[in-house]
Amino acid sequence: MTRATGAAMRRIQIGSALSAFGVGFTVPFLYVYVAQVRGLGASTAGVVLAAFAVAALVVLPVTGRALDRRGPLPVLVGASLIASVGALALGFARGEVAAIVSAAVLGAGTAVMQPALATLIVACAETGARTRAFAMQFFLQNLGLGIGGLIGGQIVDEHRPGSFTLLFSIEAVMFLVLAAIAATVRMPQTSALRGAVPREESAVGGNGVRALLRHRAMVQLCVLGFVLFFACYGQFESGLSAYGVEAAGISASTLGIALAANTAVIVVAQFAVLKFVERRRRSRVIASVGILWAVAWAFAGYAGLGHVGQAMATAAFVSTYALFGLGEAMLSPTLAPLVADLAPTGMVGQYNSAFALVKQLALAVGPAVGGPMGASLHAPYIVTFLLFSLGITVLALRLGRRLTAVQDQPSLTRGRVVAQGGAPAEPVPSGA
Repeated sequence: MTRATGAAMRRIQIGSALSAFGVGFTVPFLYVYVAQVRGLGASTAGVVLAAFAVAALVVLPVTGRALDRRGPLPVLVGASLIASVGALALGFARGEVAAIVSAAVLGAGTAVMQPALATLIVACAETGARTRAFAMQFFLQNLGLGIGGLIGGQIVDEHRPGSFTLLFSIEAVMFLVLAAIAATVRMPQTSALRGAVPREESAVGGNGVRALLRHRAMVQLCVLGFVLFFACYGQFESGLSAYGVEAAGISASTLGIALAANTAVIVVAQFAVLKFVERRRRSRVIASVGILWAVAWAFAGYAGLGHVGQAMATAAFVSTYALFGLGEAMLSPTLAPLVADLAPTGMVGQYNSAFALVKQLALAVGPAVGGPMGASLHAPYIVTFLLFSLGITVLALRLGRRLTAVQDQPSLTRGRVVAQGGAPAEPVPSGA
């Protein structure tokens, strides 16, 4: 990595961490803020939370093309400014319409930021360095979220609406800081995206969406990604929380401890796990995460269905979140680099956006399915998601048969640029 590339990467990572720090100030308290502090009720709070997901689903389909045609830097700056406006507006929102619209603006901005940041990391990291770059981003984002939530918890007071306005203002400022940092980044001349923006559709084999859908490995990865996010991230604050309270007798404070355990495992284990991941096939790593999460769901089943004492149930439930965190630490340096390595020339942004869209769909469907099941259908809930986790293992092993040796295990080669088309023999996905 050259000095210019290293400087650009450091700026991107710092900006990403600071924006996550700002988000941490508000995410844990959004429901309380809308429902209780502003007195808009639980139903409005639900609509506000849904507005984030809906806004993401609206903007992500067009984000990829903007990333590839305009470049990730201007898109990131614009998204950061939009997110800042949304955060500030939400902090001052008093009525139902204002809260929903502000949440939609904030959701649209933050949704675009993620594929933009991912595309920037691809541009600034050589193929062999992407695993560590994405691991570092995940580590710093979780650290920022955790610290932001911790400090925000000391500031917030549900009897003082002004304290919530302060939290959203801090979040808005952090988005402005990200925009300012992104505006000062100078892309290296050796960027993996240099010259990747096609002047004509023929440069990437026709319409971007059609080309992506013909790429069977990417389609399989998207299906796998949906199951991953649906069975884990989509359950954290919905079905699994409801199951813990209703079936395992977990208190609200214990839920907070469980989430803290999840973050702590990610922060502590990320770089130790990285050494394990770098030497192994990506498909095998993802498959092992499926098995690990199946064990996590078994622990959750033990907590709620094993008729054990409260102390044992609590320990098992917290262990569930910790095991999920370990799996997340294994996925962070695996999934995002694989998406980049599969992307043909000129479509890195579109591939990143497509995968981000899959994630948002899973995060929208996951709570809708898991919430009611976790609250009332305890045994079917555990069995269903244990099977989904085992399904991750099966899908990952099938995906491995579609990948080239270098795509599956980049450590086999050094200095080869895979992001500009995956396998050199297949610069344009043909469905083979």
